Amino acid sequence: MSRYSLVADVGGTNARFALVAEGSRDLEQVQTLACADYENLDAACLEYFRQTGVSGITRASLAFACPVQVETIRMTNNHWVFTRDMLRSRLGLEQLELLNDFTAMALGMLEVRPDELQDVGAGQGLEGAPRLVIGPGTGLGVSALVPSGGQDNRWIALATEGGHVSFAPTDEVEVEVWRRLKQQFGRVSVERILCGQGLVNLYRALAQYHQQPFDESLTPADITAAGLAGNDLAAETLQRFCRILGEQAGDAVLTLGARGGVYLCGGILPRMADFLQQSAFREGFEAKGRFEGYLREVPVWLCTAKHPGLLGAAAALR
Repeated sequence: MSRYSLVADVGGTNARFALVAEGSRDLEQVQTLACADYENLDAACLEYFRQTGVSGITRASLAFACPVQVETIRMTNNHWVFTRDMLRSRLGLEQLELLNDFTAMALGMLEVRPDELQDVGAGQGLEGAPRLVIGPGTGLGVSALVPSGGQDNRWIALATEGGHVSFAPTDEVEVEVWRRLKQQFGRVSVERILCGQGLVNLYRALAQYHQQPFDESLTPADITAAGLAGNDLAAETLQRFCRILGEQAGDAVLTLGARGGVYLCGGILPRMADFLQQSAFREGFEAKGRFEGYLREVPVWLCTAKHPGLLGAAAALR
């Protein structure tokens, strides 16, 4: 019987795995496998066991970028489909915890070190108030930490699909972006902009708005690199991306009453941390009319920790 538990953070592109020893909070044998390389999740898990040489794992906590409250799990942004019973049987598990990836991310925010959080603007926060957790990656994840109200001072991490709320443009340029995306997708969720592919969608829409040619082969990494290097259209795309993220985060703070603060997570933002600090994020975040003062007092932190989702999955086992 292994003294280890398996934890995983499974997104649309990559599946990150680690082992956690009984009684420990430390991640061991962290590895990332490409989802496209494996037929299904069980095959990726078994390959991870083979690579690490461990056996006898009976406990697992797995986080997924999709709804997990049903028996059959269908990944939103990759081809994996499986049932809880199939996974438990194939891996020989006695205990299996499944949670949304941003529920795990939220729990992970309670585990990261203070030096892994960068302030984005001012704000003190309200003690004991909910905290928003939001971040763009392959998709847009949204969760929140809500105090339980008990004497143990526990936090409850919410499972949401907040990345799929409707995009609400706030100026003429955003209206034009919305029109072009509506022609393409029918309904424009905010995830159509605030994720890796969304960055490409936004770049294309802005190019069309300015009547400029654009390269269809550009990837999110290409656009980010060009924007950071000073390319006009790519830099405008990054500015709009940050402002719209701020607008969305501000709306979510108002909805949740998340006056305790906002954690920015995901794979995109840490790669452009300096740009984010100088961007229109905070302007969009606070631009709420009569509630501008309300938002001005809310602190925002950029999480730069390497594996917060894995830390959160491990916390779920505890």
